[in-house]
Amino acid sequence: MVKTRKAPARRSVSVGRKPVRFEELTVKDIVNQRVQSARPDLTGDQVASLLLKAGGAVPVVDKSKQLVGVVSEHDVLLALDEGQAWGARTVEELMSANPYSVRPETSLPTLVHVLTESDLLSVPVVNEANRLLGMVTRRDVLRAALRPAAKRRSSAG
Repeated sequence: MVKTRKAPARRSVSVGRKPVRFEELTVKDIVNQRVQSARPDLTGDQVASLLLKAGGAVPVVDKSKQLVGVVSEHDVLLALDEGQAWGARTVEELMSANPYSVRPETSLPTLVHVLTESDLLSVPVVNEANRLLGMVTRRDVLRAALRPAAKRRSSAG
């Protein structure tokens, strides 16, 4: 005899949840925790391959996962423009050290300001010990702003 299971009742997404305004969202709400990072000793070829998979920028971390830099497509292209063979260079030589970063509790309006004023496409998210937690991109912010609750609430007030 085959037992059939009764499917659990579907709950409405809005049950028990109050709509959240965009201004109330934080980086923690939108951070991408599945991020590829690079070590300072990787070669330019290796980080270029990571950039093809990861997008515009890759955080650079030391052995304890502390953020030490970011290497971006711009950094690699700059080396090419200067006639340097970046395949023979290390990430440490290519990266921008001491990059902008944000904490999980940073509000999205503050993040928007950081992204626009510094003309960044993405920013690493770190904890109080400067340990990498993830990355947040302009696209992540746009998605959050387009969420029905955030959109509805921010345009009403």
